[in-house]
Amino acid sequence: MSSTTGPLRLAVVGAGVIGRHHARVAVQHDDLEIVALVDAIPAAATSAADEIEAMGVARPVTTETIEQAIAETDIDVVAICAPSGMHVQLAEAALAAGKHVVIEKPLDTMMPRAREIARLAREARERGLVTSVISQHRFDPASVAVAQAAHGGGFGTVTSGVASVAWYRSQGYYDSGDWRGTWDLDGGGAVMNQGVHTVDLLVWTLGRPVEISAQTALLAHDRIEVEDTAVATVRFENGALGVIHCTTAAYPGLSARYAVYGTHGSAIVDDDRLSYFHIAPDSATLESASTTANATAVADAVDQKADVVPAEHLVGGPAEPDHFVAGHGRQYADIVAAIRSGSEPGVTVDAALVSLATVRGLYVSATLGQPVRIDDVIDGKYDDVVPVIAPAAAVPATEGAVR
Repeated sequence: MSSTTGPLRLAVVGAGVIGRHHARVAVQHDDLEIVALVDAIPAAATSAADEIEAMGVARPVTTETIEQAIAETDIDVVAICAPSGMHVQLAEAALAAGKHVVIEKPLDTMMPRAREIARLAREARERGLVTSVISQHRFDPASVAVAQAAHGGGFGTVTSGVASVAWYRSQGYYDSGDWRGTWDLDGGGAVMNQGVHTVDLLVWTLGRPVEISAQTALLAHDRIEVEDTAVATVRFENGALGVIHCTTAAYPGLSARYAVYGTHGSAIVDDDRLSYFHIAPDSATLESASTTANATAVADAVDQKADVVPAEHLVGGPAEPDHFVAGHGRQYADIVAAIRSGSEPGVTVDAALVSLATVRGLYVSATLGQPVRIDDVIDGKYDDVVPVIAPAAAVPATEGAVR
């Protein structure tokens, strides 16, 4: 049973970089207490516990399995920060023991396993347990403001959106680890690894995706299985159209940004900060705009972003203190509130499943050379399709390999 009077007791499974980050977030969060660190490599858990103890809080228990941690200390919430292929078994063990669960992104890299996690989460919900997936950028103030305007009608009819991640990764980056650039361990390339957050924000803002059509390529790197460049178009349930562009071959490395366009307003978020925001102030402005013929239609339209979010969340504004910790901290505040109130968290497993299916659909569409329905991806129609990435100067594949 979760603590109702004090901080929720958190166990982190996986003492790598992201697991240690979750532990540090817990130390700085008034409603969380880190009580256990779990890793199959004992030295990793021990050194992570050393770091936490050095922050001036009680030393967490260290164990090799989640079952041992549950047996040795009181736990309310389990944060799963282990490799994606282990998410199902870890979530099942934690939920079976009556613990709330937080899963670090991505939900998984394979749709069958992701569907199984979703099933476990729905069954656990009936027992009052909360399961959430980390998508911390949905809680960035800039993205919250844009989503509220899109969902609440502030932008009028949302007609389109663009998600673009133009980053750069050297060949040395991919050569630095055998797992990098592989389907089994990386789950994909520029889209799954680098662009997944921005794709998720586009899907969250524009609504349920219906169909995706994509092309992928390997243009600037060697000795990897996955794409370094991808483009796609997405049709959404409300009729809006979206564009996805992700690359790790954009020297010197630019930004991750997404834009939302509507009949009454538009907005741009660039590297988690609000770059542009405008909503028509009145109907007279809209009527006058319809009579003009220039590109902007509305002369001297005021950028309203400074009225929407604090300065530290604006492009060009001061840095937000401890931004990386703050992002996860905002999502953990949402998760704590959901646990205490018995409500749904801001990011459910089913929501994460849709975003994962969008990425998987992109790979399937590019491999088969045809549009793909997202619901078919979720239902398992394309589970046997093995993604194929066209290398530079190669003719794109028209038929996907099947396992």
